[in-house]
Amino acid sequence: MKILAIESSCDETAAAVVEDGKTVLSSVIATQIDEHKLYGGVVPEIASRRHCENITGVVAEAIEKAGISLSDIDAVAVTNAPGLIGALLVGVNYAKGLALSLGKPLIAVHHIKGHIAANYITHKELYPPYLCLVASGGHSHIVKVNSYTELETVGKTTDDAAGEAFDKAARAMGFPYPGGVHIDKAAKLGDSTKYKLPKPATKNEFDFSFSGLKTAVMNLINNSRQKGEEVDMNSVAACFQETITDILSDKFIAAANALGYKKIALAGGVAANSALRTKIADKAKENGMDFYVPELSLCGDNAAMIGCQAYYEYQAGNVADMSLNAYATKKLHML
Repeated sequence: MKILAIESSCDETAAAVVEDGKTVLSSVIATQIDEHKLYGGVVPEIASRRHCENITGVVAEAIEKAGISLSDIDAVAVTNAPGLIGALLVGVNYAKGLALSLGKPLIAVHHIKGHIAANYITHKELYPPYLCLVASGGHSHIVKVNSYTELETVGKTTDDAAGEAFDKAARAMGFPYPGGVHIDKAAKLGDSTKYKLPKPATKNEFDFSFSGLKTAVMNLINNSRQKGEEVDMNSVAACFQETITDILSDKFIAAANALGYKKIALAGGVAANSALRTKIADKAKENGMDFYVPELSLCGDNAAMIGCQAYYEYQAGNVADMSLNAYATKKLHML
């Protein structure tokens, strides 16, 4: 089964052709990073306009690179939630029009489910049930993956997502958007014990809170400058990364142990962080757990992961109709 998948939830216009869930025939991404870098973050209105400009060309390129024609497509899939509403609407409406014109099934995919599904492309031997940590610019979730389509949230952020905290802290350090990759590089040159940063508490032991940590970094930098003290940004980056990856990995492994999981996975844009990948891999080994993480190219937003998840949604009978809408927020258990 060949699925044409479309992803436009934030600032990446992406399309891919995926066969039988795990074989990627093509994957094309048009990024807007250079433009949004001027503003220190994603500007929703600009993102939506660029999706309008890019989507037709991106889809055409994905079809061409797959070596097929549109008539060879068996279904059209699209991210319909969560994300920037204007950006999502571009992808959803394009996918609806394409599915209608081709007379093919339309499949809606939850963005977080897509990130988790990226693991199935890299690790074809992976199958549910398992526990997954999803860490990205907009999400920080610990998720029970009960089946390919049935997921249950165990813990989530109560304020900022991990990726959002990375970007905001990086901006305070003077690094350009997106900040995560710059913090990762700078941290390798710094001393992770030089500055003391807090680990915010949460009412639910498996929830996350990163707003206080982000604020602590900003206060550290501002207070030092006001006193005329030199700030070692590489060490600030190292301390911040050490703290946030400790929080993510410690709570994730604790949840896995408490719930009896011996199979765990990591997904989302922050899954590309070298320290987080290493820490979870090490802790998984210490606890006798099998650990899965997507290859770096599949950690960020892409359409291949949407096509992968769409295959399982279709197998489960989850097919949309022309009333499909986009939603800025949507719980994982809702279709």
